[in-house]
Amino acid sequence: MRTVIIGDIHGCFDELGELVAKVGLGAGDLLVGVGDLVDRGPKPLEVVDFFRGRPNSVALMGNHERKHVRGIFSYAQEITRLQAGAGYDEMVAWMTGLPYFFENEHVRVVHAAMVPGIPLGEQREEILCGSTRGEHELRDLFPEGYWHEHYTDSKPVVFGHHVTGDAPLARDGRVVGLDTGACHGGYLTALSLPDFTFHAVRARTDHWSRVKEHWQLPVLRTKPWTDYSWQELDEAITRFARTSDPAARAWLTSIEHWAADLRSRMPALVESAYATAAELDPAHMRHHPAAMFLFQTRGGKLDLASLGRQCTTPRRTIALAAALRVDIPGMPH
Repeated sequence: MRTVIIGDIHGCFDELGELVAKVGLGAGDLLVGVGDLVDRGPKPLEVVDFFRGRPNSVALMGNHERKHVRGIFSYAQEITRLQAGAGYDEMVAWMTGLPYFFENEHVRVVHAAMVPGIPLGEQREEILCGSTRGEHELRDLFPEGYWHEHYTDSKPVVFGHHVTGDAPLARDGRVVGLDTGACHGGYLTALSLPDFTFHAVRARTDHWSRVKEHWQLPVLRTKPWTDYSWQELDEAITRFARTSDPAARAWLTSIEHWAADLRSRMPALVESAYATAAELDPAHMRHHPAAMFLFQTRGGKLDLASLGRQCTTPRRTIALAAALRVDIPGMPH
């Protein structure tokens, strides 16, 4: 039986299929993924389902899986959540049980790193998976080099996480880095043990560049635009407007116009509040959905400044408009 270890797959499911075929993976062979099965590539759920469905397979907790498990989202995680669709929650539930290391008679496997001289079971999870904190800790421990330059055990250690170029890092038959940048248009690489044979397939394209561009608008649509403060909304529009996708830029422009139109209705909201309050006696006013604003009209306390301090988000403005039956523009779809 062989142990076949595959570097960071990052959603490159088609390349995974090619590599498995090239390796000639048999049912009795143990398959070990170093982690980062997901994010950046086009088919993260398919990669996860492959490992979930194949007997005799192990996948480690990479820093990208850990982000999903902990709900720490950047652009790559937002895209993966959309790509996975209805299967996302089940995928993340499976990720919560992933181990942080693997070891058998042939090899030790970690996603990112380990501190030499410390048993795997006593290593810090942050270092093993390559979280931001773990990376900082490693730099403090080894300020002038890499952790694996201090690895002296006879048993080989295999890891991913850091792209080594088109070819894997292989030193002294004991230290092997397998992340060869598949999601960036590099290679997906596997190591077979105990024969110590490398296998690799070239990525079909720079997947991450394509995925980022393709999913820009869908990700933008998921942002909490109605719950941003007006300042946050303006800042988000400015930040995301740097996109190279014309459709995304056009949609952001429509959001900008919608927000400006919504804010332009503030005088109408003040006017409607005064008109509504004049029609109601205090007993009925108390039960009105805009009661707080209606009572402020007494003594002329409701004005544009005070309304602005209370309607701090589009959602609050929309809710007040609905209560006062003032027509306002709907958010772009």
